[in-house]
Amino acid sequence: MDLRLKILDQARQELIQKDHLTEENIEILQSLLDLLSQAIKMSPEVIDTEISLQDLGEKIIDSNNLLLILKQQSAELNALRRISINLTSRLALKEVLETVVSEALKLIKNADDANIFLFDEGKLTFGAALDFNGEKNHEFAKPRPNGLTATVAQQKKMIMVEDFHTHPLFKNSSQNWHGSIIGIPLMIGSNVEGVMNLARTTEGGFSQEEVRLLSLLADQAAVAILNAGLHEHANQEARLDSLTGLPNRRALDERLEAEVKRASRTGSTLAVVMMDLDGFKGINDTYGHVIGDHVLSQAFEPLAETLRTTDFLARYGGDELTLVLPETDLASARLVAEKIQEKLRSIIIVTPDDNPPKLGFSGGIAIYPQHGMVASDLLRAADEALYRAKRHQRGGFLVADDPAVSPTNK
Repeated sequence: MDLRLKILDQARQELIQKDHLTEENIEILQSLLDLLSQAIKMSPEVIDTEISLQDLGEKIIDSNNLLLILKQQSAELNALRRISINLTSRLALKEVLETVVSEALKLIKNADDANIFLFDEGKLTFGAALDFNGEKNHEFAKPRPNGLTATVAQQKKMIMVEDFHTHPLFKNSSQNWHGSIIGIPLMIGSNVEGVMNLARTTEGGFSQEEVRLLSLLADQAAVAILNAGLHEHANQEARLDSLTGLPNRRALDERLEAEVKRASRTGSTLAVVMMDLDGFKGINDTYGHVIGDHVLSQAFEPLAETLRTTDFLARYGGDELTLVLPETDLASARLVAEKIQEKLRSIIIVTPDDNPPKLGFSGGIAIYPQHGMVASDLLRAADEALYRAKRHQRGGFLVADDPAVSPTNK
């Protein structure tokens, strides 16, 4: 039997008797001995004992290095697996971005903060941030035109800054900044989806292992950000009316539910206005539904110009619109309805015979909490008022009846 194999067998026996070793250490050493045994069996037997021991020592060193590399790669694979699971289980873009910065801080010891800026059509927008204290989404500083983040996005390559005070990218930055930072592009092919920055207050470069781990995270993050963006876009498309570009009934239901909850929490009022386009049936009868759809598009799209950014206008169905006005009382809702009516009358509608129709709205107004405490009741109240306006006061806006009013007293 080869002397070297005898030595290894003896080592195995002694290893079993070592009570102070943990199971993990024993497993590692057993793996090392197995590697050495395989290497010996693949090489010719060496008779000279001195040469044999020297050869064995070299193999031990080589195998030990290999084992360390395997352990390191195993740790990296475990980290990559965890990152992959955490990112792929999230479809909302905000959650994806927050997960990425959280994982970055887990990977790099002594990291102080991490942030992400999204990059689209040459513009950088804040995505997410996290510091070692757990503070989320504090935008420490906006990207400078010739700063680190913008340069990484433009050059499409990683930049490592070992000292804020000496690097040219930070020559005009705050003197209060100190330490080191690394910026990594988040890329799909040749497209930059964003830039991830990770900083620490200590000066000096990032190790090869740290750079490799951050690069693995960056690859995963880029794919997750792209998928989340596509998912978000699909969700937005599913909530838009394809004809007018306005939010659809699904989006209206979601928004109204949210606004009712907010009004309940803050004790504020909320107005719901339902509107129906007067004279639209005649347009369909005269020109057909294709031209009718074109008229709806011409009439509805400009109406949003009259509204506040917090207001919400949606196509309820057919030629009917619904308007949600947060923090609005009845008097203010009437004023908004009048502005919309005036805006509609000012729009020149193009028809095949160059005979633009005169369009107007009839509508119903319901106020939270007077006419309903939940979204469905508010819609029902506004719709009932709209129905009365169409029958008895076409071209006007009527207010919903109080819930206590009986139908015989309308």
